[in-house]
Amino acid sequence: MITEAISHYMLQNGVTSLHCKAALIDMDGVLYDSMPNHTEAWYRTISAIGIPCDRDEFYLFEGMTRRSTINILFNRAYGHDATEEVSRQLYDEKIKQFNRLPAPSPMPGAAEMLQALQRNNIRPVLVTGSSQGQLLARLQKDYPGVFVEPYRITGEDVKHGKPHPEPYLMGLKRAGAAPHEAIVIENAPLGVKAGAAAGIFTVAVNTGPVPAQSLYDAGANIVFDSMPTFAREAEAFIHTFDTTILP
Repeated sequence: MITEAISHYMLQNGVTSLHCKAALIDMDGVLYDSMPNHTEAWYRTISAIGIPCDRDEFYLFEGMTRRSTINILFNRAYGHDATEEVSRQLYDEKIKQFNRLPAPSPMPGAAEMLQALQRNNIRPVLVTGSSQGQLLARLQKDYPGVFVEPYRITGEDVKHGKPHPEPYLMGLKRAGAAPHEAIVIENAPLGVKAGAAAGIFTVAVNTGPVPAQSLYDAGANIVFDSMPTFAREAEAFIHTFDTTILP
């Protein structure tokens, strides 16, 4: 499966060899098992102002900036965007709701995955649509020394959030890597779309309720069924990525 996925990516992109210098990594649903909390916090916030919504639909918005998420809901309900003031008020309320929930745990297998990357001299770069201070502040505690500046990109750093490729293109620039010198590690369709649109080999790790086919349809080059599975396969994946040569 790994060899076939890598070879297919190389053929699609017209490259004969690859070398992984950087891994551009999403936060929610990849480094933290936080998406249930995010979906619940969004649901409480949006339903409280009378906009009909469903908890699970917020999984599909994962990776978007807060403004984009709120504007989708406002356009659906009212036919127009929210003002910046209203958008910020709602996001502040969403953060309050999030902080009232039990703190999310680091994703099982994420630390082992990061260790495999670092053993192979691959630079981890955080690329998240979140501006959630609580989780961002925990990165140093839970993953000490991994996501150092300037290798952290949040929703506040970009004009266009996922599924636009800007966050991952910025990640490449920060890492000093070309698209064929990096991988994206994502769990959500919009994040996968962003990675694929940036021309980067995109690994989807299915840590939520989204069907695997939805991740492939979004542009994932390969899908693993859990983070522990990817962590176990990471060394073999990196070796294959770096050693596959096409004629």
